Amino acid sequence: MQQSELYRVTKAYDKAEPLYLEAINILESSFGPEDIRVGVAYHNLGQFYLVQRKLEDACRCYEHALKIKGRVLGHGNVDYADTMYHLGTVFYLQGNEKDCEALFQDSIRILEDAGQGESMTCIRRLRYLSQIYMKANRLEEAENVQRKILHIMELSKGWNSMETVISAERLALTLQSTGSLREAQELFERCLDARKSLLSPNHVQISVNMLHIARVAMLNSNQLRKRHASEAIAELDRAKELLDNSIRIARHVLSRSMKHKGEKDNYGASGETRRDRHAALVILLQSLQALGLLEITKQEMLETQLEKNLPVHKAESALFECIATYKEFATEKSISASPEVKAEYLSCLKHLSSLIGDANTGGRHKLREPTLQELKDEIKRLEVEVSSKRR
Repeated sequence: MQQSELYRVTKAYDKAEPLYLEAINILESSFGPEDIRVGVAYHNLGQFYLVQRKLEDACRCYEHALKIKGRVLGHGNVDYADTMYHLGTVFYLQGNEKDCEALFQDSIRILEDAGQGESMTCIRRLRYLSQIYMKANRLEEAENVQRKILHIMELSKGWNSMETVISAERLALTLQSTGSLREAQELFERCLDARKSLLSPNHVQISVNMLHIARVAMLNSNQLRKRHASEAIAELDRAKELLDNSIRIARHVLSRSMKHKGEKDNYGASGETRRDRHAALVILLQSLQALGLLEITKQEMLETQLEKNLPVHKAESALFECIATYKEFATEKSISASPEVKAEYLSCLKHLSSLIGDANTGGRHKLREPTLQELKDEIKRLEVEVSSKRR
């Protein structure tokens, strides 16, 4: 069994499978088909198939292991719960989210009953359960699970841990989706304070955090604009300051990592800097796009208060900068081919095309390169690429 596990870890799958099956035959012959060692062997074989995404085989093995463990160890045993969780993972990958949810819930309950409700194993399972709820748009249930996770992390690790910060950020994003903007903003700001004490001033995660807070401020502004226009504009000004800083930090990360591209430097191996470049480029495109939309919104509000036909050059500039940024930094194939990067770039192009092509803006700005037709052609090309990746 140890040799087969070694082959699994080293991905020598063709050598591993016969050893797993042989081990199971020997254990069944020596101890009987209901022995716990047989159950453990089936669980390990299930993991072997799961890694290869042979889901039907993995499901069969986990179900067999679960029956043996349930009879021998009992349905309240944490080892039984472990196999239950893995079977739930298979169901999730098969699209059987209903049975997956039930298995995850039972697995978590068993750990809690065994006094392991605050363990990292239980927290990981709670996170996966939250993801199931989010995917199904069951935001209230996701929020409840995320609150539970954050409570555990606050008690066990405190706010000097990035795990606590990340847990709080996930909850804040869910609260933002449900419209609980004040609490979302408070959590995002607390996350930012914690990150500033844990990370370097120009870390990409600080840029992400600032973008989150800016987006909440923009949503706040939208709620205020009909009743309290001056407060709404103040929120936009606050959002702009955050976006400017987010853009500055993301650009710094990109410039730094491009300088050390392919080298081992103070920021880690080349693989780590590539991840930095990818994350920073996505955040930079998102922040520039948000800045463009902010300028459009602010212009609309000022037109209502002051005059019609104010210039749109600020919004246009931010969106044109998206194009320049993509061309400057998406030079590496692994980054330029990223679906996430392409999706953000495509969204930027669409907003810019809409802004330029809006009949109401005719004659109010001087069109710069690329032309409107070139933008439309680029949009069509990217849409084909993005849709082909999703198939």
